[in-house]
Amino acid sequence: MYEIIDFHSHILPEIDDGSKSAEESLTMLRLEKQGGINKVILTPHFYPQRDNPEEFLKRREKAAQKLEAALSGISDMPNQIPELIFGAEVYYFRGISDSELISKLTIDKERKKAILLEMPQIPWTDSMYREMEGIYKKRGLIPVIAHVDRYIKAFKSFADMKRLSEMPVLLQANADFFINPLTSKKAIKMLREEKIHLLGSDCHNLKERKPNLEKAVKLIKKKSGEQALLKIASYQKKVLEDW
Repeated sequence: MYEIIDFHSHILPEIDDGSKSAEESLTMLRLEKQGGINKVILTPHFYPQRDNPEEFLKRREKAAQKLEAALSGISDMPNQIPELIFGAEVYYFRGISDSELISKLTIDKERKKAILLEMPQIPWTDSMYREMEGIYKKRGLIPVIAHVDRYIKAFKSFADMKRLSEMPVLLQANADFFINPLTSKKAIKMLREEKIHLLGSDCHNLKERKPNLEKAVKLIKKKSGEQALLKIASYQKKVLEDW
């Protein structure tokens, strides 16, 4: 059996441009669970240009407490709400591979194996690739590149990013990449070529960016079979357990 994890979400309330209230967060989590998603990684934006890890973690804890208060009234929580894992969506900055501070922003603060990294939507320079590689070699963390589908247009062709296949990085794609009829074929092709390793809803609210990972999972199963989902599950396990 496989279990698909939402590796990218903005469900924590009142911390970034995602959920605006604990009540909205609670509804988003219920939608995730109803869609068969049993684990969600909470990844609020971290922008180094305007924040520091200590202040960010204080705000994340405050947001977590608001969500916890809303969850406290649910009697049958395991059947209504997914398991929650804390992380951050860290925006790239020069010198990131030399920064000891990023170890505080990992996916799952206990295991500290990976970091979700948002890259600029421009063609990447050699120094950017070296920084990504350095995150693994110097900091011992797996860079998980957030919403890789957003960078394809900037590069005109994913082939221009082939260097990533030779590096210790994983690529996360958004559910919309698979769901959108204009990009679905490209998404499935990249998945089959193992140019996509992890999935995320990148959900922000209950309107135009609500939880939708269930739709992508169903489409992947239809187009590529359960084996493709099992492969995703194996990469999930590497990030959270045994890399």
